[in-house]
Amino acid sequence: MPVLNETHDLTLTSWVSSANDAQTDFPIQNLPFAIFRRQGSDEAFRGGVAIGDQIVDLAAAKDSGVFNGLAQQALEACAADELNAFMAMGSEAWSALRLALSRALRSGADAEAALSACLVAQADAEYKLPCRIGDYTDFYTSVHHATSVGKLFRPDNPLLPNYKWVPIGYHGRSSSIDVSGQAFRRPQGQTKAPDASEPSFGPCKRLDYELEIGIYIGAGNELGEPIALDAADDHVFGLCLFNDWSARDIQAWEYQPLGPFLAKNFASTVSPWIVTTEALAPYRVEWTRDAADPQPLPYLDSAATRSEGAIDIQLEVLLETEQMRNAGSEPAKLSESSFRHSYWTVSQMVAHHTVNGCNLQPGDFFGSGTQSGPQHEEAGSLLELTVGGKQPIELANGETRTFLDDGDAVILRGWCQKEGAARIGFGECKGLVLPAKG
Repeated sequence: MPVLNETHDLTLTSWVSSANDAQTDFPIQNLPFAIFRRQGSDEAFRGGVAIGDQIVDLAAAKDSGVFNGLAQQALEACAADELNAFMAMGSEAWSALRLALSRALRSGADAEAALSACLVAQADAEYKLPCRIGDYTDFYTSVHHATSVGKLFRPDNPLLPNYKWVPIGYHGRSSSIDVSGQAFRRPQGQTKAPDASEPSFGPCKRLDYELEIGIYIGAGNELGEPIALDAADDHVFGLCLFNDWSARDIQAWEYQPLGPFLAKNFASTVSPWIVTTEALAPYRVEWTRDAADPQPLPYLDSAATRSEGAIDIQLEVLLETEQMRNAGSEPAKLSESSFRHSYWTVSQMVAHHTVNGCNLQPGDFFGSGTQSGPQHEEAGSLLELTVGGKQPIELANGETRTFLDDGDAVILRGWCQKEGAARIGFGECKGLVLPAKG
């Protein structure tokens, strides 16, 4: 697992003054990666690193003369319009570039004169997906989400027998994943009312969000060669925020016997920035399994996983309705949760995904599944918050919601914060619901 090093030093400050704000998502201890260009321009998209309210243009930085060796090689890979080549270089290259950037951006660094010309304001930038996502797998790792949803359909037996033994997942559709700011049309499909004799076709009436963590694979593995649990972190480049939009009524009709299909593949939204696993090292925490539950099989269990397999990421969901937007009102907070509640760790997801010999590739993407906490108000979806649509949410402006209306925007935010470590954030993941086509 990534270890603490000089880049995590709480006392570090940057010559980019906005990075020294205690509430910034992007202090010098973070340094996440994205693909960007100046908004409205015809510039080539290229790699960037966030520092305060600025972006270090990595295509420009590679010609600055500041970097050398492996860090320079990594910079050259980041000058492309996707990060796959850089991600494929592995953890040694990721760490070398992050260290070199940290040293170059510190207060008093000789590199300030050269790199100050490589800065672009985040307010002036637009983003695309940070990498080419080849394959996408969505997991189901929150036992609290699985239990509360299961109770809606199976009150006496909410969890299926395999849930506590195996990280449940399904293969999704990567082509409809887009970056924050995504606007998508309400999906249409077949639904069937409980009292109807046959299904009908039309727009989804129970559109929902799902609060998830996204996981980007870096270096892959050869076909037939599983990734061992304690080696998994060397294959995970970093994490982001992820909204896996869901059409609950379409899903209820189609999911048996093979699981999600059209209810999930119409849109998914990621935050632009990938926070590296190394940046998250200070927020590793103990992973526990209730003694009354089945303990993981040996390939999913280790001392390292037990001692620091979980990651304490605070998460929140906000709703901006069209009425709020027109009135200039602030979005309404719907819930808060934490990734530390996840029943399975990132490493366990990787180890299980590959234990049969499945080969992962740079840029492959995992969704964690909806991240709900143990309390009802920590639920990561409207399906849970409204108890299947039976208990509408009352918003401060007088509106109510059971599921999403056209014109609604959902905003996900995430951050890590504790005494003795720098606060680091993930930026924002925002998506907007448009009316169904036609």
